[in-house]
Amino acid sequence: MEITELPNDPALLLSCVNMKLRDCYAGDDDATGLDRLCDDLGLDKDKLTACLADAGFEYSPEQNRFW
Repeated sequence: MEITELPNDPALLLSCVNMKLRDCYAGDDDATGLDRLCDDLGLDKDKLTACLADAGFEYSPEQNRFW
């Protein structure tokens, strides 16, 4: 599944981002999966994390997912 536009609904956004992190951005390099996802999709990492934080979610680099 290629994401061309992210959903505005926080629950759907969380699901899409976590799916991409799990399926495409797991690994053990220097950059976090979130950094690579944002670079690849041209997303502003601060805006994405702020949007999900407003909905009560935070990113865990150790688990490579929002929770």
